[in-house]
Amino acid sequence: MIAPVSDMPEPSFDVAACVQRVRQRDEDAARALFRHLYPLVARLVRSHLPRRTSQEDLVQTVFMKLFAKLDAFSGAVPLEHWVSRIAINTCLNQLAAEKARPELRWADLSESQTQALEAVTAGPEELDPSQNLAARELVEKLLAELAPADRLVLTLLHLEGRSVEEVRQITGWNVPVIKVRAFRARRKLRKVFEKLMDEKF
Repeated sequence: MIAPVSDMPEPSFDVAACVQRVRQRDEDAARALFRHLYPLVARLVRSHLPRRTSQEDLVQTVFMKLFAKLDAFSGAVPLEHWVSRIAINTCLNQLAAEKARPELRWADLSESQTQALEAVTAGPEELDPSQNLAARELVEKLLAELAPADRLVLTLLHLEGRSVEEVRQITGWNVPVIKVRAFRARRKLRKVFEKLMDEKF
């Protein structure tokens, strides 16, 4: 497989023409398509990376699936949306394979994460800037306790700030399913959070 490239997308790129050339087994076109899509795939994999999987291994898996299925791409949706679905489904499948997830405990949190958690629960004021990273890490630890689909919908809506319509395009779920799943996922996340707090006290 081709080596990783910059996270910066190419400014001008004829996707349709490149896809057509790849279908004709043009290796230069395949390299160009890889370079064009790598930033998107790498970002999605980083956002949904299973805990025990190498990011680069999963990126390579996504690209293997992408090139294997490229003949099935109809062009009915933008290529980037089609690729996003492959990438996220690949991550979901890997998450599902990691069934034996150890339960998160208060003792698993670092000192900075426990301070961030205490700050979040103490009042409505914003976190000190020095706690932002710890808070993000803590949220990711809590999300890791959820089922893959629940983790996905909350990550897309709340951590990445995507709209419901964007989530629909990426996942293929309809809008009512997204809203119900998000509501239930938030409720489950709150239970995980409350269990951690009960353990502390």
